[in-house]
Amino acid sequence: MEIAINGMLAQDMIENRQYDICLIDIRTPKMNGTELYQWLQKKHPQLAKQVVFTTGNVLDEKTMPFIKQSGRPVLPKPFTPDELIAIVEKALK
Repeated sequence: MEIAINGMLAQDMIENRQYDICLIDIRTPKMNGTELYQWLQKKHPQLAKQVVFTTGNVLDEKTMPFIKQSGRPVLPKPFTPDELIAIVEKALK
């Protein structure tokens, strides 16, 4: 497991390593989760199919429509380790 503090750093990591799944926070500095996901769809479409979004703002008028359109699962914050494990296992199936 590796952590990127923003979407731009995540891009560099994805370009240089292989990942099975990405847990993407919608709100990150420099490049938000929406922008990172759109980049993934273009550059790494297979990995884009293995994204789980996380956000503490599920009621935002832009966030929920985007997540619904993506078809990817979302893990609302705060979450427990058990919730994280369950959603990751489901996303990897």
